[in-house]
Amino acid sequence: MATIRKLRGRWQAAVRRKGAQPRSKSFDSKSDAERWARSLEAELDRNGALPDMRPAESMTLAQLLTRYRDEVSPTKRSAVTEIARINAILRRPPCFRTMTTLSTADRAAYRDERLKTVAPATIIRELNTISHAIDTARREWNINLAQNPCKLVRCPSPPKGRTRRLEGNEEQLLLAAADKGRVPYLRPLIELAVETGMRRGELLGLRWEHIDLERRVAHLPLTKNGTSRDVPLSTRAVETLRGLKTGESSTVSSGCAKRRQAGLGAPEATRGAV
Repeated sequence: MATIRKLRGRWQAAVRRKGAQPRSKSFDSKSDAERWARSLEAELDRNGALPDMRPAESMTLAQLLTRYRDEVSPTKRSAVTEIARINAILRRPPCFRTMTTLSTADRAAYRDERLKTVAPATIIRELNTISHAIDTARREWNINLAQNPCKLVRCPSPPKGRTRRLEGNEEQLLLAAADKGRVPYLRPLIELAVETGMRRGELLGLRWEHIDLERRVAHLPLTKNGTSRDVPLSTRAVETLRGLKTGESSTVSSGCAKRRQAGLGAPEATRGAV
């Protein structure tokens, strides 16, 4: 049963039940102490056990996200971007809340404030990161919460998928600007992107051992979706790749860098060709 007593100028509530660890907490008012004791007793009646709420009461959202950033994020393929995202979130006001005081109103206010400066897709990624961190803490770090407040907050509507294509002389203008830039290997990478439709990370990680210029195909062992796929190579893509191959580099992007170090710039086969 619960015991309420005044101790050192504050009201202390203590809940004791046979077979369960005693719990106590101090409050400024007697009504708050009684309310807390009633909620614990109700939890005991429902579940027969009392979850230890002390870790959640002492841990702030900032501490939880910091641990998630240091222990979980490095194991992901998107570690760099997720760590940068969490570092940005840590500067926001809700991170000073403890996990037991963090509410859906805090999440909704965070969403609405961020929508004033960033796109809905950014908000969705940030809320998903916070939500997964809280779920991880509930499952593995003994952070007992009745529910994940992020899952009760409405996310912004996701943007429609992009169908943008180069039109008219846009490709010529883009390649001309690349030729005038300070990165000699930018042009061949742009050409490969246009010809193959590969993502940036796929292009930068493309290895020569996965390219068959005779069969005109590039194999991607691991894509963003977690699966492999083969990418057909056009005549222009094959010519561009032949111009980049140095015989010493392991990846296409490192071949570009070696050409730059040697002062060779973009391959001759790609200059002026559109």
